[in-house]
Amino acid sequence: MGKLIFWVVVFIGGLVTTRILARKALQHAMDAHQRAQAQQQQPNEVLKSTEKMVRCEHCGLHLPRSEATMIENKMWCSKEHASLGAKQRA
Repeated sequence: MGKLIFWVVVFIGGLVTTRILARKALQHAMDAHQRAQAQQQQPNEVLKSTEKMVRCEHCGLHLPRSEATMIENKMWCSKEHASLGAKQRA
């Protein structure tokens, strides 16, 4: 009778251990899925925050439009380059 009780306890312990491990594996898989979804959303946020680039009429430097100086419908990287004027390009 003692051996039977021992094996019943071992069997139930095995079932409990298997159930605990299965829950942990499921939770880990769900966390990995949520991390993957978060990483996929980040590039879209970066694309939404991009800005149009413009070229300086004097030196040809490309810079964000918000940082450029616009004078007479031309873009310049600084007021100094605006005062020097546009360079002739070959």
